[in-house]
Amino acid sequence: MFTRIVKMEFKKEEIPSFLANFETVKFKIRSFPGCEHLKLLRDKNDPTIFFTYSKWQTEADLETYRTSALFKGVWATTKPKFRSKAAAWSVDELESIAGSD
Repeated sequence: MFTRIVKMEFKKEEIPSFLANFETVKFKIRSFPGCEHLKLLRDKNDPTIFFTYSKWQTEADLETYRTSALFKGVWATTKPKFRSKAAAWSVDELESIAGSD
């Protein structure tokens, strides 16, 4: 399993429509074969910056998603809302330290 992090910087006026669209597609993305986890995060200091944080079983699963009609529709709707090019990283977890509740 690995994590995919995508940083997206939006035009301020496009944020409400981005969030509305994310609301309609989030469960479809999360239910896509191989997707184990999906989070949408927002930068604390710049409210126009968002991150998606998703966990995938294999790189092939992510690539299948990236070539799917679902992704193409999501990206076609989302990309025009950016104020700069998105950045993405695929990372492997080396260590995880949980708190002691």
